[in-house]
Amino acid sequence: MRDPLPEWPLFGMAEDVRPALRQARQGKTPLALATLISVEGGGPRPPGTQMVFAPGVVAGYFSGGCVESDVADHAFACLEDGEPRRLVYGAGSPWPDIQLLCGARIEIFVEKIEAEDPALAELLAAYEARRPTVWVSDGRRRACGPHARAWDGAIVQAFDPVPRLIVIGADPTAMAIASLGAQAGMETTLVRPKGPEAPPPLPGVAYRRDDPAAALAAIGTDAWSAIAIATHNLEMDQEALAAALPSAAGYVGLLGARKRLAERLAPLRAAGFPEARLQQLHAPIGLDIGGKAPWEVALSVIGEITALRHARLAEEPRKAQAKRETA
Repeated sequence: MRDPLPEWPLFGMAEDVRPALRQARQGKTPLALATLISVEGGGPRPPGTQMVFAPGVVAGYFSGGCVESDVADHAFACLEDGEPRRLVYGAGSPWPDIQLLCGARIEIFVEKIEAEDPALAELLAAYEARRPTVWVSDGRRRACGPHARAWDGAIVQAFDPVPRLIVIGADPTAMAIASLGAQAGMETTLVRPKGPEAPPPLPGVAYRRDDPAAALAAIGTDAWSAIAIATHNLEMDQEALAAALPSAAGYVGLLGARKRLAERLAPLRAAGFPEARLQQLHAPIGLDIGGKAPWEVALSVIGEITALRHARLAEEPRKAQAKRETA
């Protein structure tokens, strides 16, 4: 008999299930991985959404409460007998009493994974190293790696590195951006050059006191990194921009009035920074939502970073298709 799911589904706020996979593996217990493989008629979660179940471990959600408990029953049954399952809810479901409020039809694949499974080890190694990778499985045979290819009957799930957020600044707006980024699941660091030794009281936010160039070099940047510069200091803004713009970060944003942007960029242009890179700077930072309070600015910044990330994810399949058609 499995434990009931918590009445407050905080487990559903975990978008990335890899920490839960790691937790189950560290406990040396088998786990059940459930993957949403088909959505028809609209639904709250897209294909590729996942849940993890193991003794004492649950993460993710599919429908906001309609099917999670039933999926958990099947997941723990899968842990008992080891047989993979394909679950259908909505039209054509063998469980007509379980209705999706959104009227959708969804299909979920459930598989048992042993703690010592090599594919699981590779998935978590890629997670720690911030390497994109691909998971392929039919419930009995698995492969994981950057070039893993599917076979008949297998599901395919791509995993990117966790979005990383580096906020440079110290005022309430910078703290709000960092705090909201961490709550949104980003790997977040607040950089306050020469700041106090004690870190800010922000859960999930790392802290550095060194200058922007040293901090970015120590943290590391890649295409999945975003840098938000919110110092309210012209000299520090320019120092931070000089370090951020040449980096590999996929997003660099600068807080401040549009009318002062030319003043901030003038030293960079004089130093020979490529104009193309300067044009990629998001300034003023964030979406225009009309608010200037710290949490309103934070919402606009995290919203812009998230929107651009999803736009890139939507564009990648189209680029891949175009590449195949011209090959």
